[in-house]
Amino acid sequence: MPAFAIAHLQDATPNAEIAEYVERIPGTFEPYGGRFLVHFAQHEVKEGSWPGSVVLIGFPGIAEARAWWESPAYQEIAPLRSRHIQGDIILVEGVPEGYDPRGTAKAMREALAAG
Repeated sequence: MPAFAIAHLQDATPNAEIAEYVERIPGTFEPYGGRFLVHFAQHEVKEGSWPGSVVLIGFPGIAEARAWWESPAYQEIAPLRSRHIQGDIILVEGVPEGYDPRGTAKAMREALAAG
C-alpha cells in the first residue's frame, strides 16, 4: 500500500538554510522510493483555513516512509527546515488498490446497529 509524508508548512521565508534543505531532501527520500507529489504548489482553500503551503511525498509503503524519516541522512538536514519553518508533518498509509469506502460505511452502520 502506498504511504505519504504530508507537511503543512507555515511562515516559510526563504533563506540559505532552506535552499540547502530543498537541494538535499530528494537525496534523502529517493533511496526509499520516495518522490515529490506536491511541493510548495498553489492551493485553493475550500473550507476552513490553511495558511502556508503543502508538501506531499509519496512512498511505496509505510515502512519506507518511516525508514526515510528516521534515516541519518534526513535527520541530518531536518534542522535546516525546523529552525526556520513552523508546521505539522505526518506519515500516513494510503488505501489499497480497489479500496471501496462503501465497505467502511457498511461496517460503521453495523457497529451502530449493534449498539
